[in-house]
Amino acid sequence: MNKDNGIRKYTLIFILAVMGLFSHSNLYAAGEEQGHGEEDFNAGRMILGHIVDSYGWHLMDIGDKSITIDLPIILYDEGEWHLFMSSKFHHGHDSYKGFKIAQEGINKGKIVNVKPGTMKEDESAGLPVDFSITKNVAAMFFSFLLISFLFIYIAKRYKKHTYEAPKGIQSLLEPLILFVRDDIAKSSIGEKRYQKFMPYLLTVFFFIFINNLLGLVPIAPGGANVTGNIAVTFVLAMFTFVITNAGGTKGYWKHIFDTPGVPWFLKLPLPLMPIVELLGVFTKPFALLVRLFANITAGHIVKLGFVSLIFIFSNLKPEVGFAVTPFSVLLGVFISMLELLVAFIQAFVFTLLSALFFGMSQEEAH
Repeated sequence: MNKDNGIRKYTLIFILAVMGLFSHSNLYAAGEEQGHGEEDFNAGRMILGHIVDSYGWHLMDIGDKSITIDLPIILYDEGEWHLFMSSKFHHGHDSYKGFKIAQEGINKGKIVNVKPGTMKEDESAGLPVDFSITKNVAAMFFSFLLISFLFIYIAKRYKKHTYEAPKGIQSLLEPLILFVRDDIAKSSIGEKRYQKFMPYLLTVFFFIFINNLLGLVPIAPGGANVTGNIAVTFVLAMFTFVITNAGGTKGYWKHIFDTPGVPWFLKLPLPLMPIVELLGVFTKPFALLVRLFANITAGHIVKLGFVSLIFIFSNLKPEVGFAVTPFSVLLGVFISMLELLVAFIQAFVFTLLSALFFGMSQEEAH
């Protein structure tokens, strides 16, 4: 019986991986639309269409028709608010109320002002302040609601059934919560000080982990590249940076500006070691944001690259594309499986390094 359950589980994972592989091949960059005449497959456009943010949530193409979830456009320009749906841009082919999605130049993918009656960008006008709900923002709203539901539900379960064995979702998430507490927070920060950092560490771990998993789901509200967006990883790293340095003890700052055990000639007259240590304060969160962004983005690019081989070789000769397809699919599915592991590893690494930085900031003077 257990063997049959295991076979069903891995079969389901395989099917979801294949679905994700081919659904991602339909994604195109913001403001671009497929279906207007026959054209060669553009691998770069398809891959960028998945990893970059956009003003609509592309689902699929049926013939020449693109099925997209339209998202709200919210702009503030010259003292006025403008609110409308992204469908007004018709996938970037039209302007609306003096705005359009730029198709080229340094503002490519952004909403810009246009000259009245044309689609030409008005370079003399500044960009509007953009508060639009993009695909990544919508995905973060969904993950926020999902995480809130999960933890509110678990908290109520603990409150009502304190002395009962965990069940359902509670039994699924409890090992992860204990893992963050015992193997990350306690071991990195210490028994006495770890508790005040637990809310942040749990939040950042599950935010990254759940969004990593949602990024692998082939259908909305999955498929967004939230943790592969450098703006998102920058904000997460900034939270770690602020918490680390705002709560730093005197011993922490003494180790930066007057490092114990370092020869005096490395401190005076040129404060070489203090400069190095101070640079380390900024390079540590920078490494956090780049590591998460690069690993998640690279996984998507590699997987979509294998899918692209099918269409690239098919354009050369259909028989060659047919021969390449099994290998591309198997390699793509393998990368998809690997990304399931990476989803956990990257959440673990970001949380662990944040906890290590917190532990260093709580160091007492010797």
